Amino acid sequence: MIRKVMITAGACAWLALLSFPATAATEKTSNADTYRLLSLFGDVFERVRNEYVEPVGDEELIEAALNGMLTSLDPHSGYLNAKSFRDMQVQTKGEFGGLGIEVTMENGWVKVISPIDDTPAARAGIQPGDFITHLNGEAVQGLSLNDAVDRMRGPVNTDIKVTIRREGQAPFEATLTRAVIKIQTVKYKLQDNVGYIRVSQFVESTDTNLKKAIDQLKKDANGNLQGFILDLRNNPGGLLDQAVAVSSDFLDKGEIVSTRSRHPEDTQRFNAHGKDLTDGLPLVVLINDGSASASEIVAGALQDHRRAILLGTKSFGKGSVQTIIPLAGHGAMRLTTARYYTPSGRSIQAVGIEPDIKVAPAKVEAMNQPADRFGRSEASLPHALKNDTLPAKPAKPDDAKAPPAAAAPGQPSAADQSGADGAKPTTPPAANSNIPAPLLEALRMGDPATDYQLARALDLLHGLSLYKGAAKAN
Repeated sequence: MIRKVMITAGACAWLALLSFPATAATEKTSNADTYRLLSLFGDVFERVRNEYVEPVGDEELIEAALNGMLTSLDPHSGYLNAKSFRDMQVQTKGEFGGLGIEVTMENGWVKVISPIDDTPAARAGIQPGDFITHLNGEAVQGLSLNDAVDRMRGPVNTDIKVTIRREGQAPFEATLTRAVIKIQTVKYKLQDNVGYIRVSQFVESTDTNLKKAIDQLKKDANGNLQGFILDLRNNPGGLLDQAVAVSSDFLDKGEIVSTRSRHPEDTQRFNAHGKDLTDGLPLVVLINDGSASASEIVAGALQDHRRAILLGTKSFGKGSVQTIIPLAGHGAMRLTTARYYTPSGRSIQAVGIEPDIKVAPAKVEAMNQPADRFGRSEASLPHALKNDTLPAKPAKPDDAKAPPAAAAPGQPSAADQSGADGAKPTTPPAANSNIPAPLLEALRMGDPATDYQLARALDLLHGLSLYKGAAKAN
């Protein structure tokens, strides 16, 4: 029997479920009591199949009973029928059909954990914390999470209308077109001699692609690499072995995570193997409330080993491990089988990981100043002494007499286009009122001109690099 260990927040586009015991007996319940309770289940089953107002299939009833038993345990346990199990197996390979959205169930509503990058959900502007209240006009209350997921899935290129409730806004509708979701879980680029790497999910190919990204960034930097930024924001998790492997890419040795099950003898410890592929360069990890499960394992390990500085906002706080247990001839179940602990022995369950430097998302714009205002400085004071180390500039009387060229209507003047050093400013563009803010945020990912948290991370790495260089010089 093959078991796959997964650690994801919620289940939707990634619905994976669990196993249940072959017998309901426990150490505190006698066999007689167990058989009596099973007899009760059989009585209810027969009454429903024979007397319910409409015919109900036996398989449908049994699957609902199994799912009810498992989902009553915790938010991450559940039953997968054969089709859902096949879908889950495809998803862990990094390709699946659907909307590209991670959800959980809260107070009867479907709550978004995070959209997956470059998917219909992300392009539609759905964001973490949204509640999906209706699907094609029908309320989701009363549905199980599995039922809601099944309704959101469907043939590629078909549309579904979802109603979204977002804090501080009136409910609104969005139409999403289902697609084959091919996830590029690792994206990267060189930004001001800093290697920026975004990991959106932990699937079977994540570690392999991360190694390729690190290697390519080293080549692109030509020996001038100042550090790395690992972006785990809105990463809902995935496979445990991939979380361990990714952590190992930044550590030479030491424990990464331990898991403790119901029985002490089942305790497991996972250690770093190999070497730090980044050669000890400074590392900043970006997290937020959409960073869950496997991404929290990576962030927690790097924080405990003081290998990275965590920047952003508190993570989701899912500190449990699920095991996918196939059921012969049927589907599978997703069962919570252990809690996990960071190298220092802390559990992040329901509390999350606090970043070392708290930086909330923000929009920063340059202050507009009148074109004729020259800023205050020593040089602007009357009779200020001249700097005797600067070369004298040749006088240009013609230029002094010439009036400044007028800017074309709607265009900035020459003074607006350059600063004191002649460099063009990187002021963020004004918000486009025709584009929803969530969609703009998705499009901005990885752009320090509009991503305030990333800009802060870049500033931090540049500062560390300058400090390191000064220490060597001394």
